[in-house]
Amino acid sequence: MKTYFELFFSFLKIGMFTFGGGYAMLPLLQKEVVGKGWATDDELLDYYAIGQVTPGIIAINVSTFIGYKHKGILGAVCTMFGMILPSILIISSLVYGLVYIWENSYIQHAFAGMRLMITALLLSMAVKMVQKSVFDLWTLFILIISFVMVFFGNVSIFFIVIFSCVTGIILIQIKRHFR
Repeated sequence: MKTYFELFFSFLKIGMFTFGGGYAMLPLLQKEVVGKGWATDDELLDYYAIGQVTPGIIAINVSTFIGYKHKGILGAVCTMFGMILPSILIISSLVYGLVYIWENSYIQHAFAGMRLMITALLLSMAVKMVQKSVFDLWTLFILIISFVMVFFGNVSIFFIVIFSCVTGIILIQIKRHFR
């Protein structure tokens, strides 16, 4: 029972700092989950990838994967509920109050500051993910082509994911053939 509470409260803590969406909480998730030994860095990267391509919110998907891996279905429920509870409470409170204070310049500046902090967190996480994911020229090739397609090609993310998966499989087969 103690482990379920630990899972719930760990993800409750992470959920309280998810300003900016699921990607903003990834560094917090990495510190908490890897720090407690619930997943390795590589497993967490796999969870991010799977969480990105499965329907739903990435933060919920990743937390559910970790809870399920660690303690089965009840663990998944604990991590998922811990992750969403702060958002439900915060959004419910803010919607009511924000209508009255949105025009306040202090509030607008606070949100601008949060956007900058979130950008820094995302950039930090992106650098860590590239360092863990790019390990040869082929993976660098996939990264560069995907980047170009996203930023200059206006290509749907769905097609980029498919391209990356197929290219990765082909390149692995080519590597195996020439070994």
